[in-house]
Amino acid sequence: MEISNDIIWIGASNNKQKIFESQYNIKNGMSYNSYVIKDEKNAILDTVDEGVTELWLKKLDETLNGEELDYLIVSHMEPDHAYNIGLLAKKYPNMKIVGNQFTFNILSNFFDIDIEARKIVVQEGDTLNLGTHTLQFFMAPMVHWPEVMVTYEQTEKILFTADAFGKFGSLEIEDDWITEARRYYIGIVGKYGMQVQALLNKAKTLDIKMICPLHGPILKENSAYYIDKYNKWSSYEPEEEGTLIAVSSIYGNTLDAANVLAEMLKEKGEKNVIVCDLTKDDWAEAVANAFRFPKLILAASSYNAGVFPPMEQFLNRLKERNYQKRKVGIIENGSWAPSAGRTMKNILGEMKDIGIIEPMVTIKSRLKEENMAQMTELVRKIR
Repeated sequence: MEISNDIIWIGASNNKQKIFESQYNIKNGMSYNSYVIKDEKNAILDTVDEGVTELWLKKLDETLNGEELDYLIVSHMEPDHAYNIGLLAKKYPNMKIVGNQFTFNILSNFFDIDIEARKIVVQEGDTLNLGTHTLQFFMAPMVHWPEVMVTYEQTEKILFTADAFGKFGSLEIEDDWITEARRYYIGIVGKYGMQVQALLNKAKTLDIKMICPLHGPILKENSAYYIDKYNKWSSYEPEEEGTLIAVSSIYGNTLDAANVLAEMLKEKGEKNVIVCDLTKDDWAEAVANAFRFPKLILAASSYNAGVFPPMEQFLNRLKERNYQKRKVGIIENGSWAPSAGRTMKNILGEMKDIGIIEPMVTIKSRLKEENMAQMTELVRKIR
């Protein structure tokens, strides 16, 4: 696929892949992007995952058509992008490898190749001239590994962004960019908002006509839209109005209470209300929606003098990703000694700028008429 006359996408999608990083469910596969720039000196930006190596190699051979490969630009050393560095080094003995110092520290962990004879170490703002194209490098540590860097092609004004601006999903299947990009960002990069903000500040100084990530579609138009989304996500600001009700229910009674609350919110005019069953639904989507909205309601059963584990896991995943700046309401359920509310509050207390709505709703086994006053008050306060 030609991006321009001289820049060619040679990536590939794994449509059969069902899980990413051994933890994220992906219903529409995954794309792995790699780019070739043809010039007086030919360069490739990153390799691909093991699962799509054969197709990628075929595209590389067709693109170069017998020409030499002069440079490999390594944006990110994670194996889904760097798996084939050793293969390229063997295939092209004179190829130089371009990266920062941290790149080569990590590269030596994965590959037994003569790094010293090949490496070109770049620092912030350094450039590499290929002929009519000039590459400029900007460091993006912890977006989302410490060696990550992005590459700006000055002639055609293209920003190659490593994992930034990527999404889950195969390129052969059309789906909504925002949903899978949000789930990808919050899940994988969400912890590193400060570092993403630093990268966005660098991006503001560049004239960007196109964004080329290592996962997902090439973003050819309206780059300001995508940058705005990343700015919101990385500053931990809510993306839109709405409420997520996250439920951890053993026998269904706590879930019943959550569904009643959802209807009460809708009756009061709340347009976006999502009920997520943490025992069944995708946890990464639940986490992403918690960041998407300004309001979160936790409904959980008590368990072993604590909280039912799916809720504890959910809260720890929020904490791990620096969840903050949100209003949170609590519904606890316990048949004899409710403990879920106390446990949830303790975990929320380890997060920044979380406003807990008081009083919490306490039900005994199932929702009863006597609980409705508390439910009504929770709706009033969280609205």
